[in-house]
Amino acid sequence: MNSVLACALWLGPLMLLLAMACALLRLLLGPLAEDRILALDALYTASVLLVLVLGLRANGGGAYFEVALLIALLGFASSSAMAKFVLRGEVVE
Repeated sequence: MNSVLACALWLGPLMLLLAMACALLRLLLGPLAEDRILALDALYTASVLLVLVLGLRANGGGAYFEVALLIALLGFASSSAMAKFVLRGEVVE
């Protein structure tokens, strides 16, 4: 394995965990609802990337990619629902 790729596969999850910690802090302390929605969006995006990097480290773990796709789908739906709730006050019309 290329040494640059090995270093990136080792350093990438640490950076993604740091990004997830920062997003979680914003989610808990965010003064506005919009800040919390953006923090949740960043949190699920970082989690998708973390699962994909772990899938690359596992050398072809197909289940990792399916889990990442599921997290992305659920995260998009939840962020859209929360944004619609903040804008209109209801999710289902």
